[in-house]
Amino acid sequence: MKNKTEISNTVEAALFSAEEPLSTKDLRGMFKPEDAPATDELNAILDQLASDYHGRGIELVSVANGYRFQTQVQYASALRRLRESRPPRYSRALLETLAIIAYRQPVTRGDVEEVRGVAVSTDIMRALLERGWVRQMGEREVPGRPALYGTTTDFLEYFNLASIQQLPELADQRELAEIAKDLNILLPEPRQTSSEEAGLAERDSEESIDSDENTVADVDRPIDSDTSTQPVADRIG
Repeated sequence: MKNKTEISNTVEAALFSAEEPLSTKDLRGMFKPEDAPATDELNAILDQLASDYHGRGIELVSVANGYRFQTQVQYASALRRLRESRPPRYSRALLETLAIIAYRQPVTRGDVEEVRGVAVSTDIMRALLERGWVRQMGEREVPGRPALYGTTTDFLEYFNLASIQQLPELADQRELAEIAKDLNILLPEPRQTSSEEAGLAERDSEESIDSDENTVADVDRPIDSDTSTQPVADRIG
């Protein structure tokens, strides 16, 4: 029979080495039946580990698929400098589409277009599906049987959510930037453009996602303004 320290160290090592979040079932499955901790004991160990790492550069978090260690969000900009690859880039149109799906799911593409007031490009929907943040959940029982979309556990995991109920609450006049901030997405202020540039940016934000990575607007650079000026919260709620 392993003592509590050995069990705790084994759990810590597993979480550090895992590429994906580990559930309590995964963690208990590492041990022989006679050594496996009870659920209450394992939860106490996880709570203690979370407490031990509180206020440090990494933290233990609970997400939809289980538990994982990750770096604290406030150090992301410094850590990004260590990477040779460019950070993910997403357009305001893509993030607004994702927000509408998350808050109003299940929804059809037509529902999203009705809320946003503009067409949702095929590239945006393809990017969300390929990213694994959105999936088809079925079809609406109306003529044409349009596909219904909702978010996935990958979406919850990426944004550090244990369930969809943990999404930031919507309030009147709340901007997309405020929601993004709560989800740890960096959205710089849009740059000033001439009327001609603004027209091109408006078209590009709706027609395409960056030609290199199927995304637009580097999160470390200004993003293109959208054609709709009404706060996103008014159109989601």
